[in-house]
Order: sequence, then structure tokens, then C-alpha cells
Amino acid sequence: MEPQADIALIGLAVMGRNLILNMNDHGYTVVAYNRTLSRVDDFMADEAKGTKVIGARSIPEMIAHLKRPRRVMMLVKAGHPVDEFIEKLMPHLAPGDIIIDGGNSLYQDTIRRSKYVESRGLLYIGTGVSGGEEGARIGPSIMPGGSEDAWPHVKDIFQAISAKVDDNAPCCDWVGANGAGHYVKMVHNGIEYGDMQLICEAYNLMKTGLGLTAAEMHAVFKEWNEGELDSYLIEITRDILAFKDDDGQPLVEKILDTAGQKGTGKWTVIDSAKLGMPITLIAEAVYARCISALKSEREKAATKIRGPKPAITRDKERFIEDIRCALYASKIVSYAQGFMLLRAAAKEYGWKLNYGNIALMWRGGCIIRSAFLGKINEAYNKHPRLQSLMLDTFFKRGIRHSQKGWRNVVAVAAKRGIPVPAISTALAFFDSYRSERLPANLLQAQRDYFGAHTYERTDKPRGEFFHTNWTGRGGDVSSSTYNV
Repeated sequence: MEPQADIALIGLAVMGRNLILNMNDHGYTVVAYNRTLSRVDDFMADEAKGTKVIGARSIPEMIAHLKRPRRVMMLVKAGHPVDEFIEKLMPHLAPGDIIIDGGNSLYQDTIRRSKYVESRGLLYIGTGVSGGEEGARIGPSIMPGGSEDAWPHVKDIFQAISAKVDDNAPCCDWVGANGAGHYVKMVHNGIEYGDMQLICEAYNLMKTGLGLTAAEMHAVFKEWNEGELDSYLIEITRDILAFKDDDGQPLVEKILDTAGQKGTGKWTVIDSAKLGMPITLIAEAVYARCISALKSEREKAATKIRGPKPAITRDKERFIEDIRCALYASKIVSYAQGFMLLRAAAKEYGWKLNYGNIALMWRGGCIIRSAFLGKINEAYNKHPRLQSLMLDTFFKRGIRHSQKGWRNVVAVAAKRGIPVPAISTALAFFDSYRSERLPANLLQAQRDYFGAHTYERTDKPRGEFFHTNWTGRGGDVSSSTYNV
């Protein structure tokens, strides 16, 4: 019997099941496999019943169903399980066959795996898949990278199942070599962290500061979603605030205020530090989750540490508009930082990233999808080497119009003791970025004073380093210079 299947998928958790059904809907025959065989049986007897999906009970059986070049996609837990399945698959595959990792793998692992798999004559793709359960089922954003020779063999499948925007344009395109796809997904998730934290701070300002009810905040977010903040996360926040528990009370207020994370936001921050790119807003979003987890400590501190009363005694409608301005301007900064990190990574790892295309891939299907992203695409189409989105005419105008409200929110929040770490760090970054001169000259003097780390001078060419014997007790020997 001739092989009939177009692709195999390993991993039958929520994302895997929904991607399989999505592929089936678009006319592709998929082989489904899971390490725990009962999941295969359950899937075939339930969601996959009556479809073209083929259930496999072993890796050799799965491979036997596949047309050449054989395409095997893994949606398994990041880390060791991915390496384990690669080793199990390779003896059954032939040169030109393709292994695909669709999980949230660390891009460095994907670089390593690409090299390893290619050394065996096979092709490798590490792809980000964003959109959650619903996106996987009806159309996610897909960000593939790895062995470029593999792209023609998966392009039709990936673009068929991806989300569509505008003139049916797919939210999927080739990103770049080795770990580029997973890197872009990592930064996407970091920006997602930032977006969510900004929205949470806006909610807290309205709830704790202005005393708005869930119903009143629902109305605010509904209005915001019809303007320049139109996005998936604003939309679901609107819906969450309207959702009632069994007793008729807002469910959101009964949810414990401790947040978890799976690592991609943290990875983004760690890599930004390695590359010397200050993505301060994403960092604050990560740390906001960390401090939320200190619930018992916060409860004790609340009884022992005094601060101002949080009530904001201002015109509510005017301050709500200020909050909207702060959220919008901070969002611009967040995306600017994210794309600055992508630019730094492209330089460091030798990737040829198309920043406009990346923005388009995020316009539909993914968690950070918004109308906003179309403007990012336009900005990079006009200026492919744009250093920061804050320098683009559209975004400069957006910040200019929002700046007064933004500053007012940060000032009022500080005076009333309401934490807005993401909004305030966005403003600090904006003010730092637009400052011709920062106090780092004093910092360099301090470093040279205690560690002989040297400094450059304003009256000398860049690249010349100097050391001063500040105390008269030091010598002329300096330490080596170093950069972030």
C-alpha cells in the first residue's frame, strides 16, 4: 500500500490535537502519534472520528504512512523530550526528510538541533506557533526557521492552516536560518508579557485608583477596542470583565493574584542582557509576575508598611483617557524595544530578518494580534533599516499626542502608591532614548576610579580610552575595557 499521509504530528495535548484537526479541515492527511498510546485511541475515538486522520501506535508505523519527503512535526514539552524524539525518529528517516519542532523551544537548542540533524542528511525546522487553543484550531500565527531547503515542502501546509488577514494573506512566512523562527516566537512571547502587564496596570488604576466596577471597566475596554488599541488582548480583557461567577459576581475578582510563567518571557530578558539591548518593559513584566508570586509576603507587608491611600480624586473620564494614552504610548515603546532586540539578534546570529513581514505574521492568529501591527509593517517597508519604531512618523505622532496623559498617569500613580512598573519604565526608557546626554559619564568615572576600567573623552575620537590616577596613589596601569 502506497503511503497516503502528508505529515505526522507527535503530541496530542490541546495544541497538537487542534493543529491536526486544522490540517484535516484543509484537506491534508495527518498521522497522529503520542508516547502515551491511550491518547491516540481516545483522540481517534473522539475528535478525530470520521476524519482522514490516521492513528499510529508506534514510530515505525507512523513513518510508514508518510509520503516523501516525510514530514514529522513534534508538539511536545520543550527540552529533553524534543532531543529524545529526534533520536527516536532519525533511524527511520532518509536524507531529505524533515523534522519539525513546533513547541516553545529555546532558540539556542534549535540552533544546536538544526546543525545536528543536518549533519545526518535530514532537514530541520524550529517553528513558533502562536494563538493558543483557538488559534491552533482555526488559524495560528506560524513562524518557521531552520533548514531553508525544507521550506518549499511545508510552505503549503503551514500557510493553509495559518490565520489570514486582509486579502487572505497568511500569517506565516519563512523567518530565517537555524533558530530564527524560535527566536522570533520568543520575542513575540516577551512582547505578549509586556502587553498583558500594561493592560493589568490600566485595570488596577481604574479599579484601585478610581474605584470602577468590573461592569464599568468592561465598558471602558469595549470602547478602547474600537479605537487605536484594537487588539485581541484588549478584546478578551473586555470579555473577562463581563464574565460572572455562579453567584452573579465578577469572576475575575475571585481569582488569586499570583501569576505563573513558562519561561519565554524570562528567556527574552536574559538574551537581551547578553546582547546589551534594554527591553526594560518586558523585564518589568517578568518581574511583576515574580512579585505577584510572593503572595504571603505581600499580605504581611500590607499590614506593616504604610503608604498613601490609593484613591484618585480626579475627573474620572479625563483620567481614564490619560490611562488610555499611557497604555498606548507604553505599547509603542514595548514593540520598539522588541524589534530593537530582533535587530540586535539578527546581527549577532547572522539572520536576515524581514521586520515588516514579522509584524504581518503577528497580525492574525497570535495572542498579540492587533491593528497596530499593520503600522509596524508600513514603518519597516518605508525604512527597512529603521533603528527604532519611535523614530517613525506614525509612532512619533502617537507618542506626542499621548505624552501628556502618559506622564500624568505615572505621576499620579507614584503619588497614590499604585504600582505601574511597566508604564513607568516605558516612560523612563523613552526619556532616556531621547536624551542626547545621560549621566553615564559619571558612571564611567566611578568605574575608572575604583577599577581602572578607563573611559572615552568627548574631546577625543571614539575608540581611544583613558585612565586617570584619581587619588594620586594609583598607578598608570588600567584594566581591560569591556562592553555590554
